[in-house]
Amino acid sequence: MDAALTHWINSAAGISTLLDRTMIAISQIGVPLMVLVVALQWWARTDRYHVRHACLSAGLSFLLGLAINQAILLFVHRIRPYDAGVTHLLIAPSGDWSFPSDHATAGIAIVAAFAMQALPHRTLVLLVMALLICWSRLHIGIHYASDVVGGAVTGLVAALAVRVGYRENSRLDAFATKIL
Repeated sequence: MDAALTHWINSAAGISTLLDRTMIAISQIGVPLMVLVVALQWWARTDRYHVRHACLSAGLSFLLGLAINQAILLFVHRIRPYDAGVTHLLIAPSGDWSFPSDHATAGIAIVAAFAMQALPHRTLVLLVMALLICWSRLHIGIHYASDVVGGAVTGLVAALAVRVGYRENSRLDAFATKIL
């Protein structure tokens, strides 16, 4: 089922040069663009310190999620779908294992961090960006669908851990949110 879904999504690759280039661009600049959008929230005019707490939570969730992925990669060695003949690859091959998707982890960690701070408009914008990134990873042939789902779960777990461990209005938070 995983290979069939991955192949179905990737089957659009190569049909339209514009679509392929768009998906490659989203895959390459999507996460840095999300990070930029979060960073720009630092200077929000309304509810400034709460939004800053969300920005810090998103950054910590992002980093923790990627750290969890590195631990997973020590034990899970899944080949890429293009190596298994499931997808048509549109970019240079990756040198690491397929599971989980770091792009999905990063995007969903950021979205979950903002969602847990009850910032619905910002969360919706970030969610659209994260879903586009996840879809692009499948379109370009670099991941299986379950790699993206696994990465999303890792991002969510990281955001939950940050939510539990990094409290708003704690001494550290009060110090950090007043920077700049």
